[in-house]
Amino acid sequence: MAVMGKKKSKVSDEVPSSSMADIAFLLLIFFLVTTTFPKDAGLAIVLPEQGEDVQVSQRNILHIVIQPSGIVDVKRGESPQVQQVSPQDIESIWRQDVAANENLIAAVKTHPDAPYRFMVDVLDALHTAGAERISLQILEG
Repeated sequence: MAVMGKKKSKVSDEVPSSSMADIAFLLLIFFLVTTTFPKDAGLAIVLPEQGEDVQVSQRNILHIVIQPSGIVDVKRGESPQVQQVSPQDIESIWRQDVAANENLIAAVKTHPDAPYRFMVDVLDALHTAGAERISLQILEG
């Protein structure tokens, strides 16, 4: 009787890499599907569909000029008087003036050198006061 020799099976010391690509793609798809992206925090402003020039009486305009220092100049219509206030005071000024004239429009003009946060503070104050008619401009000159 002949003794059959047992064949030794070779055990590989390498890591099998045949399915590594499959696993990588599955992980990639999993993370893409389960990841939530934060919403952009920005100004919620509804713009008109078509821009058109409308003539508005100066008595219906509250001029709000944002200076680079953060001081806000408030001028009512054609009045030469300029009131200097902080952005937080705009809410009470708007409420008081719109009670006297419900057709009031806030003309917000920002100096090009003014930090963005000052304009946001003024727009937040106007929004809190319930202002719906706002004109945004860049201060020229």
